[in-house]
Amino acid sequence: MKTSDPAAAPQDALGMASGTPQQNSQKAEETPSFLDELLRDFPAPLGPESPLPWKVPGTMLSQEEVEGELAELAMGFLSSRSAPPPLAACLAHEAVSQLLQTDLSEFRKLPEQEEEEAPVTLLDAAGLARSLFDRLWEVCSQWQKQVPVAARVPQRQWLVSVHAIRNARRRMEDRHVCLPAFNLLFGLSDSVDRAYFAVFDGHGGVDAARYASVHVHAVAAHRPELPTDPAGALRAAFRCTDEMFLWKARRERLQSGTTGVCALIAGNTLHVAWLGDSQVVLVQQGQVVKLMEPHRPERQDEKDRIEALGGFVSHMDCWRVNGTLAVSRAIGDVFQKPYVSGEADTASRALTGSEDYLLLACDGFFDVVPHQEVAGLVRSHLVGQQGSGLRVAEELVAAARERGSHDNITVMVVFLREPRDLLEPETDAVPRS
Repeated sequence: MKTSDPAAAPQDALGMASGTPQQNSQKAEETPSFLDELLRDFPAPLGPESPLPWKVPGTMLSQEEVEGELAELAMGFLSSRSAPPPLAACLAHEAVSQLLQTDLSEFRKLPEQEEEEAPVTLLDAAGLARSLFDRLWEVCSQWQKQVPVAARVPQRQWLVSVHAIRNARRRMEDRHVCLPAFNLLFGLSDSVDRAYFAVFDGHGGVDAARYASVHVHAVAAHRPELPTDPAGALRAAFRCTDEMFLWKARRERLQSGTTGVCALIAGNTLHVAWLGDSQVVLVQQGQVVKLMEPHRPERQDEKDRIEALGGFVSHMDCWRVNGTLAVSRAIGDVFQKPYVSGEADTASRALTGSEDYLLLACDGFFDVVPHQEVAGLVRSHLVGQQGSGLRVAEELVAAARERGSHDNITVMVVFLREPRDLLEPETDAVPRS
């Protein structure tokens, strides 16, 4: 899930409205009624002059960007209509896959004169978006008669609480992703269940954060090392997304960047990857477990790396790379490469069933709320809400504001156990099924 202006708490792709977490499993009987309603509202494919039901992502897309951007469009549209998440992911995958199997040369855009040596093929975004809707409509029409088994199989329920605010900043530059149906969206059919969650904290504009929230997981899904080395797949996905965005930034004169942290739960193993100072912590049996060390310019190894490349780290109002950026690793920041690195760090940890929840957040939260206070804040909220975790992220964001944070704040809590169970006396952990 991604958010834009959290003051309005908009619904966006791959998730739910801010502060209204969902359990990502729906009863199978909701599927036919959803398709019936959608086809009543859209009784035919769009005409050539009909307005699209979604905002086109720019004017041009590279071949490498097409799948991620189209999946984002489809999931955003279906989620906005409250599609059951497994159905939304299956519909999006089928429509995007069908379109990608066609000859896309009709969408090719001739480069501008100064782009004649462009390293990638550029395609017309509006044309692709219109064609995607027609494919999606056709799939819905076919599935109205017989829904494939994959779209009807009950999925694991995930309770995820997310809240994000612009706060005192002029713009909201954070984005986040909540994708429990990872396998279904990308057509992965092995026996490993996967769910993906991420927070991206943009600076200098929202373009890089939005781009990362669309493409990191899409790239990771197709990395050959995903089945055997999921952490390596995430690391490669950050690197590839950075390279893709840098080319876009040079072409479109974009200067933004973004830190980011993501968590991929694959079977019984947690894999995390991060760039910069967005962070994730694990709480297990009421205790905070440190998973990572954020990248900051003042870290000695980061300072040494930057200086070895010919850059410098100086202290102004805070520690900055080359006197400008307060982060030492990020996607984007085209004019500060290679000093600001796009190389993510990763960590993996086996899950035993005794874990309580993950908390992912940007520096607007962690700069004012120490790790060791997270568990107490969450427990206090659960006690006050009789074990309901639905609004815990909202409570955590409010705590950060009260402690003086003026930055954008995004907090995501992914419960690994039923929140009410966290208030019970601890017993021996039950292995995850």
